[in-house]
Amino acid sequence: MEYRIDAGEIITAMVTPFNSKREIDYDKTTALVKHLMNNGSDAILVAGTTGESPTLTHDEEIELLSTVKRASANACKVIMNASSNCTKTACRTAKLAQKEDVDALLSVVPYYNKPNQEGMFEHFSAIAESTDLPVILYNIPGRTGVNMLPQTVAKLANKYSNIVAIKQSCGDMDAISEMKCLCPEDFVIYSGDDSLTLPMLSLGAQGVISVASHVFGCEMKSMIRNFKTGNLNVAQNMHRKLFPSFKKLFMAPNPIPVKAVLAHKGIIEEYVRRPLVELSDEAKKELFAVIDAFYEDEL
Repeated sequence: MEYRIDAGEIITAMVTPFNSKREIDYDKTTALVKHLMNNGSDAILVAGTTGESPTLTHDEEIELLSTVKRASANACKVIMNASSNCTKTACRTAKLAQKEDVDALLSVVPYYNKPNQEGMFEHFSAIAESTDLPVILYNIPGRTGVNMLPQTVAKLANKYSNIVAIKQSCGDMDAISEMKCLCPEDFVIYSGDDSLTLPMLSLGAQGVISVASHVFGCEMKSMIRNFKTGNLNVAQNMHRKLFPSFKKLFMAPNPIPVKAVLAHKGIIEEYVRRPLVELSDEAKKELFAVIDAFYEDEL
């Protein structure tokens, strides 16, 4: 069976829109999907950390996924987050997502219980064996407390044909080179940090699983395309212009700032679920000044 998917260069880790009661706003979700498809996103990741998955119920996740699939109408790939620090739960979510006919799964290294490398291998082996869908691994040591080594990634990618990619949210550039050396040639690496997209492209990454693409999808697409066609100066200039915004979009826990910007643009409301809290007016002023300055510079 062919498991490789073409998820493109920009996968947006979509926020989950809430109303003032902090219930999912499915109409705003539909509008957001349309916005993303019209602004550079090749694929949409549903119910990831940016989508506030720790505060979503499983029923909400499935209804959210169904809404995104209807809104996208097969015009872009739809990827479902199937993550848990309980292997059995992650496998159950993977099976539910397969029934919903998604294009791929993303699953993070188990958090809080801090497995060793063999534990990570067993965890992802169980997920790969539980589904016929392509699986994207997700390594983010800053949130999970442990780092999945390139050797473990390669061991998984070489054993399971449906483990096809990794989202690497770690500044270790040598790890990218090691994975390119050890993993199958068609194994795909995505940057998990917007500001590391360009450096990782130079080491063979395909693109980014992004937060900033909610706001700068077309600009990021231009940066990636210019890099890949040899227009390195143009790509570097775009990276430098975007860099202040990349950083400000993480001035508070994700997705608080990007939701504030989307509300500033009239696309969704800014509401987040507890324990997250919305930005103060002073912080919003600081954030919007940087975001708006980018567009002023582009005029």
